Amino acid sequence: MLISGQVLGMNSTMDNMSLIRQAQRHHLVVREMGEEIDLEIGPGDDDPSFAQTPLVGVPQEPTAEEQEEHKQLLMVSSTSNEDQDLSKLQQTKRKKKVVKKWREEWADTYKWAYVDVHEGTTRIFCSVCREYGRKHRRNPYGNEGSRNMQMSALEEHNNSLLHKEALRLQLASKDKNLSMVERPIYVKALMSKTAGTIVDAVLRRDPHEVEFIQAVQEVVHSLEPVLAKSSQFVHILERLLEPERIIIFRVPWVDDKGETHVNRGFRVQFSQVLGPCRGGLRCHPAMNLSIAKLLGLEQTLRNALSPYKLGGAGGGSDFDPKGKSENEIMRFCQSFMEELYRYLGPNQDLPAEDMGVGPREMGYLFGQYRRLVGHFQGSFTGPRNFWSGSSLRTEATGYGLVYFAQLIIADMNKDLKGLRCIVSGSGKIAMHVLEKLIAFGAVPITISDSRGYLCDDNGFDFHKLTILRDLKVQQRSLRDYLKSYAHAKYTDEAKPWNERCDLAFPCACQNEIDHSDALALVNSGCRILIEGSIMPCTPQALDVLRKAKVLIAPAKAACAGGVGVGELELSQDCNSIHWSPEEFENKLQESMKQIYQKSMKAASDYGFLKENPEALVHGGTISAFLNLAQAMIEQGRV
Repeated sequence: MLISGQVLGMNSTMDNMSLIRQAQRHHLVVREMGEEIDLEIGPGDDDPSFAQTPLVGVPQEPTAEEQEEHKQLLMVSSTSNEDQDLSKLQQTKRKKKVVKKWREEWADTYKWAYVDVHEGTTRIFCSVCREYGRKHRRNPYGNEGSRNMQMSALEEHNNSLLHKEALRLQLASKDKNLSMVERPIYVKALMSKTAGTIVDAVLRRDPHEVEFIQAVQEVVHSLEPVLAKSSQFVHILERLLEPERIIIFRVPWVDDKGETHVNRGFRVQFSQVLGPCRGGLRCHPAMNLSIAKLLGLEQTLRNALSPYKLGGAGGGSDFDPKGKSENEIMRFCQSFMEELYRYLGPNQDLPAEDMGVGPREMGYLFGQYRRLVGHFQGSFTGPRNFWSGSSLRTEATGYGLVYFAQLIIADMNKDLKGLRCIVSGSGKIAMHVLEKLIAFGAVPITISDSRGYLCDDNGFDFHKLTILRDLKVQQRSLRDYLKSYAHAKYTDEAKPWNERCDLAFPCACQNEIDHSDALALVNSGCRILIEGSIMPCTPQALDVLRKAKVLIAPAKAACAGGVGVGELELSQDCNSIHWSPEEFENKLQESMKQIYQKSMKAASDYGFLKENPEALVHGGTISAFLNLAQAMIEQGRV
C-alpha cells in the first residue's frame, strides 16, 4: 500500500485508513511535492492472493494474517539483535521496500488517478479516460500484480499519445480542479424521447468528445419542436451530425535550433450540401478532434443562416504560435499546407482565420498552397492585404456583432448609446467590437487576455483603443495600460464578468463562462449576451442565464458577418469588382438584418414568443437546419 512517510505501527496505519475512508469515491489522489512515499514491489499474477489485495487509497480492515504479522513485527523489534530480526522480517514478508521522493514527473500520474472496483478487483484508474494502466500499454515488468506494478503501468500509460489526447480534452474544460469522473458530461433534459435517442447515439459513438457533445445537445434542444413534426427530420439530423469528411494528419516542422517537432493537424469538412466548405483554422495547444468537429458543426449552421450558399468546415492544429519566431511559424504553415492542400480549392473548401491564425499565417498558408497547386487558384477567405490590398474581412465579424446587438436593442425601442458593455478577449474580434461600440456611443469598459482582465470604468475611446492595439502588436501585457491611465485596474487570473454592465460580448474561447461567471453576470445587471466566440457558455451557465431571463444572441447568427463579407471578396476577385469600405459595411449591415429577421421568423413559426430570451438561439438553429434539410431532401438525403 502507498502510505505517507515511514512505516509506523498498526495504530498509524489504521489512522491513515480512517482518513482515506472519509474520502468520497473517485476522489483525486493528490500529495504534496517532496513528500516521501513507499512503493511496495510484491508478487505478480502468479500470486493467487492478488485478486484480494487492496490498492492505493482503498480502506480495508486488516486480516487475521496481517495482525499476526504485525505481532511478529513487534516481537522481532523488541529483541536485541536488530540485524538478525531485520533478516527474519524480510524472509517472512518476502517484499522489498523502496522509498522514493515524490518526484515532479509523477505528479500527474497521481493527480489523474482514482480507485475503483473492476470485475471484483480493485484497480487504479486514469481519471481522464477511465481505464487502468494495462488497458493501453502493457506493464514493462510483464505483469500488473503488485501495487507498484499498477502505478508503473499507469505512469507509462499517462505518457502515451492516447492519454495525452484525453488529457487535452480535460484541460480544455478550464476546470482543472475536477476530474472527468467527478465532472461527467452534462446531459440536458430533453422533452421528447426521439431527441434523447439522437443525443444517446452521439454519446455512444464519441464518448470523449466533450465539446462536440455539448454543441450537439444545444442543437437538438432547439430542434425538438421541428423533430416532433416529422420523423423525416429525425433521419436527416442523424445524418447531418456525422461529418462528411474528417482529415487528421501529422505536421512536422523544424525550429530555429534545428530541432524537429511534430504537431497534429485537423480538418473536418462537415457538410457540403449547400455548397463548397468555408470555415476557420485554429492554432491552439488545446485543439483536438472534438473542438474541430464543434467548429465544423457551428460553421455549417452559421453558413446555412447566411444569404450565401455555403457548406461548413472547421479545423486547425495543436501548434501554439505564441513565442514562436516568424521563420518557425512560416515553416509550420508550409508543412501544414503540404498535407491539407489536397482537400482544398475554391469549389471544395477554403479556410479562414480563427484563434491563433491571422493575416500573417494566412499569407504563409496561401503562398504554399499556390506553389503546390501550380497556379493562382482562387484565394483563401481572409484578409488578403498580402496580395490584393486591404479588405473589410478582418472587421466583419466584430462589426457584425455590434450591428446584431443594435438590431436587438432597436426592437426594444432603445439605443446602444450610453450602455455599459463588457468584452472578453483581446484578439481581432474583440478589438473590432470595441471600435464599433465606441462609434455607436456605447461605453465598453473591459478587455481581457489569458492572464487577467483590464477594466477602465470611464470607458475606452479611440485614443485608448490605439494604446491597446499597440500593446497587442508589441506583445506586451495589458497591465501596461495603467502607465497611461492609472485610474484603470488590471486583475490577475480573473474574468471581467463581475463588472457592472448592460451587455456582455464574450469573444475569447469556448466555455469561457461557467456557472459562477453566469451568476456574476446576472448580479452585475447584464440583460443581453452577444456570443462573439463559438459556444462561450457551459451548459450550467446557460441554465443560470435562462432562469434569469438574459437574452442570448447565438454565435451562429451574431458572428455570421464574416461569412458574407468573405464571399463578397471572393466574388470581387471573380468579377474584378471593387467595392469601397462604405459599400462593404452597408452590405454587412443588410446581411445581419436578414439573419436577424430569419431567426425571429423561424422562432415565431415554431411557437417561441418574441419575449422569450432564447428566441434567437432556437430560431437561428431552426432556420439553418431547415435550409440544410431542404437541400438534403432534394439531393437524396446525402
